[in-house]
Amino acid sequence: MSSDQEPVFPEYETETSQTAKLLRKFKETPFVPIGMAGFAAVVGYGLYKLKHRGNMKMSLHLIHMRVAAQGFAVGALTCGVLYSMLREHLFKPKE
Repeated sequence: MSSDQEPVFPEYETETSQTAKLLRKFKETPFVPIGMAGFAAVVGYGLYKLKHRGNMKMSLHLIHMRVAAQGFAVGALTCGVLYSMLREHLFKPKE
């Protein structure tokens, strides 16, 4: 094969670094990294509070933390979907 072939998707093949691809994805969908960060923050907080849970059972504490983390992630993704719908349908640029 020759090395002077045209790329199939030139906009993707010009970005060779993973950081550039990651930043581009974060700009396209900003609520996904917010949801991931919130999920990690809730899990970190839950692990921190695990030591000082008092007389609460371990399983109950873990269930509460799991529900809180999942709720934050689902909430952020829902906000992202609503944001993209608003941007696409209400604030659509005139063509």
